[in-house]
Amino acid sequence: MNRVLPVLTVLAGIVVIWYAAAIWMNSTWVFDQANRAGTPVSWAEVIPQTMTQDRPLLPPPHQVGAELWKGLFGQAITSKRSLVYHGYVTFKGTMMGFGLGILAGVLLAMAIVRFRVMDMSVMPWAIISQTIPIVALAPMIITLSSQMGLSGRDLPKAVIAAYLSFFPVLVSMVKGLRAPDQMQLDLLKTYGASEMATFLKLRLPASMPYFFASLKVAVAASLVGTIVGELPTGAIEGLGARMLIGSQFGEPLIMWAALFAAAILAGLLILVVGFVERLARKRMGVPA
Repeated sequence: MNRVLPVLTVLAGIVVIWYAAAIWMNSTWVFDQANRAGTPVSWAEVIPQTMTQDRPLLPPPHQVGAELWKGLFGQAITSKRSLVYHGYVTFKGTMMGFGLGILAGVLLAMAIVRFRVMDMSVMPWAIISQTIPIVALAPMIITLSSQMGLSGRDLPKAVIAAYLSFFPVLVSMVKGLRAPDQMQLDLLKTYGASEMATFLKLRLPASMPYFFASLKVAVAASLVGTIVGELPTGAIEGLGARMLIGSQFGEPLIMWAALFAAAILAGLLILVVGFVERLARKRMGVPA
């Protein structure tokens, strides 16, 4: 209870501020309509009208919740209006990019720790790569993939997702693989351990806490990359496409529901990573 109460308090504060902002922003339309009709309107009349608009500037929480419920449970999961369907499309791209990001991050980290020249040459470029705005990079990746004859929309999305997710894995794995101190490394040398044995029995286990911490960041970044990748591709499926459709057709409720569906998906993915981490720690005999 001591852990839940602060979270609920913050959540209640956010909801109150959200409702206040919705009343303030949506009241513009109400007052405008009253001025056009030449009839005065009081705040007692304004507030209910700001809560039920079809296309509000800022949808209040109950409208977003109703649209989210309808998208998740009010449609067949095969329907193009179902957020479960669109969430699955985004999930596929996220997992492809997440896997590529893990592979690239781990392999580069191993090379950087093993070879000093890789540390001096590759690491600075990996850092610089993260300064490029992904919104500007996404159309370039899509154009290059089409020029190379790579058809389909999943691969460009996966590349964009991998671009965002590999960096936290790279940095954390480099830190983790270098976590053992010199005394531990010297001890293994006295036992005649090979470089591979040192890696498997010392460096790799020491890097696991860093690795799983980075995965929680990387999976969320991969989801963001997939959604961004859906925007310039002209995709009609996926949560990013759903947000774009809501924006283009002036349907803010669709856009907000897709946004919250993406947040729920991100939370579920992070929970799965945490579950896998607990299993791995138990398997390795590390206390939780």
